Amino acid sequence: QVQLVESGGGLVQAGGSLRLSCAASGRTFSRYAMGWFRQAPGKEREFVAAIRWDAGFTYYSDSVKGRFTISRDNAKNTLYLQMNSLKPDDTAVYYCAAAVSRVVVTATREYDYWGQGTQVTVSS
Repeated sequence: QVQLVESGGGLVQAGGSLRLSCAASGRTFSRYAMGWFRQAPGKEREFVAAIRWDAGFTYYSDSVKGRFTISRDNAKNTLYLQMNSLKPDDTAVYYCAAAVSRVVVTATREYDYWGQGTQVTVSS
């Protein structure tokens, strides 16, 4: 089992940057595929980015490709999301999630563990 805690959210102007972190408990972090999701008010939770257990493969939604970068440090049990060129449409609660999988997964239902989320607000 793994527990996830996100941090790094906040208020930023359009065009700015933020880096989210997700600290994982336990000694088996490297066994999990990891992902970032987000949920805006009144909308369903949506996939943002995912990374394979060894960081050898990453995948992004079209809406963030080229602006966001997902990475992980297995030695530190930490997942990251570098967000650049932020837009007001990026405003949402951002969640990290862990999947018991050796490959990248993108569907919400495929993830086994979730953090509590961190708010990102982008002002215009």
